[in-house]
Amino acid sequence: MKYILVTGGVISGIGKGIIASSVGTILKSCGLYVTVIKIDPYINVDAGTFSPYEHGEVFVLDDGGEVDLDLGNYERFLDIRLIKDNNLTTGKIYQSVINKERRGDYLGKTVQVVPHITDAIQEWVMEQARISVDDDGVEPQVCVIELGGTVGDIESMPFIEAFRQFQFKVKRDNFCNIHVSLIPQPSSTGEQKTKPTQNSVRELRGLGLTPDLIICRCATPLETSVKEKISLFCHVEPAQVICVQDVSSVYRVPLLLEDQGVVNTLCQRLKLPVEMKPRKILLRWKELADRTDRLLEHVSIALVGKYTKLSDSYTSVIKALEHSALSINRKLEVKYIDSEDLETATAKDEPVKYHEAWQKLCSSQGVLVPGGFGVRGTEGKMLAISWARKQDKPFLGVCLGMQLAVCEFARNVLGWVDANSTEFDPETKHPVVIDMPEHNPGHMGGSMRLGKRRTIFNSNTSVLRKLYGDVDYVEERHRHRFEVNPELKHHFEKKGLHFVGEDEEGERMEVIEIKDHCYFFGVQYHPEFTSRPIKPSPPYLGLLLAAAEKLQCYLNKGCTLSPRDRYSDCSCSSSPDVVMNELNIPFL
Repeated sequence: MKYILVTGGVISGIGKGIIASSVGTILKSCGLYVTVIKIDPYINVDAGTFSPYEHGEVFVLDDGGEVDLDLGNYERFLDIRLIKDNNLTTGKIYQSVINKERRGDYLGKTVQVVPHITDAIQEWVMEQARISVDDDGVEPQVCVIELGGTVGDIESMPFIEAFRQFQFKVKRDNFCNIHVSLIPQPSSTGEQKTKPTQNSVRELRGLGLTPDLIICRCATPLETSVKEKISLFCHVEPAQVICVQDVSSVYRVPLLLEDQGVVNTLCQRLKLPVEMKPRKILLRWKELADRTDRLLEHVSIALVGKYTKLSDSYTSVIKALEHSALSINRKLEVKYIDSEDLETATAKDEPVKYHEAWQKLCSSQGVLVPGGFGVRGTEGKMLAISWARKQDKPFLGVCLGMQLAVCEFARNVLGWVDANSTEFDPETKHPVVIDMPEHNPGHMGGSMRLGKRRTIFNSNTSVLRKLYGDVDYVEERHRHRFEVNPELKHHFEKKGLHFVGEDEEGERMEVIEIKDHCYFFGVQYHPEFTSRPIKPSPPYLGLLLAAAEKLQCYLNKGCTLSPRDRYSDCSCSSSPDVVMNELNIPFL
């Protein structure tokens, strides 16, 4: 097993996740089996109780793990399936060690950070690195480990010490360190400054880790003199200083690393069994990046949510929209709308903001209401849903978005003016959305319906079923505490809102559809978590096709298999254009 530790310096949020994903991608393109572990030094056991404004979205895995959004990047870049133990936190490690202490595993010993915590970290990494993340079940050959935060943070010290010891435990040929650092370029002088990187590397080396590669994040390509200066003061060769400047698309990052010889350096340093030959996977990434830059026609989607001030709150949603837009040759334009701005209270208090929000909504080609929690902004979301339904605009509601679509329909079509979710109004006379039987109101963490679940289609004519490839069922990831009240199902179906997807017992409503609408769907699950660049999520693909007025054309051409089903049959193709043609997605 080969281990690659990715650390960061100067500032957090520098792009370690994209770098780690890109390193994994170029190694996987060489035919190696790659897994990834993300280490977060915070004390939380997992990311499940975070506000999106704290760390961005909470990404959900097949096994129900609520993890950092970087694991979403790993899955999308490497097309792998991770589990919750691929995300290691301080809370998990301390919980594990304390449980052992209570069981008496350390009987007679004083339990300390060194060696007990550091040993637990090393054991966790070594055990998790051997678990397969690919469909064929092969044990990984390379494990990329991203250490969150920045070098010098007090929270990350036990992890730094653990890897200082770890490099000797697994031997030099099996461990290397990639350090990601910032090269600021003040506008006043335009000069690229190396001092922050020098200080960061000096601190890292003082803690016992020596970087084998220094990846410099900068606004513009690194000047030769700057690269030589970093080499001189940071004890590495110039070839070990890698420039990752700002680029038009994240698809270009693996190509940047490849062009600067990162594969060669890693192969020499870790003695990897890799043949140096053209790699088709990277050719596909180049095509994706080139086509992203070539797109001219736009498609606009209004994203109506409550966390719109931070785009990371909806990372997977945006990526799923981008994948779908790219597949139909459209440049995506996302119009972020704070749902509270659509409400009548805003019209009185801040009329300019109110009219700007409605102008954005009315000028969009499609409407998306993503998941969320809490009552704030729900009335504005229902107003947006009502507008999309009445104006025959393409609409997709995800999780809470689906529940609010049901509430809106109940109020404005069934005439139940107080219809609501018991999450927001426990006393409503028309509880169209109720909490699940297994919901424990007194315990927040991990108490939701989480992970991959099966949804059975009960309609042969559903557009969404056709988009999935006319399959009998799909398996998608869930994250919710509330669900549509099944006892009221017949009232909705009489008026045209059909529940075309249910769980295996037929008790949970999973998919809603209005059949005489251009595209009106709600899904209880989160399809964005399994979207990939070359196999977009069918619900999002349908939304984009409908927004571009190409959905009927796509259906008429007989989309018998979904992108997700067909991708494995054509993964050897080097050109995304070839792949998309094989997937029956016309470039319109």
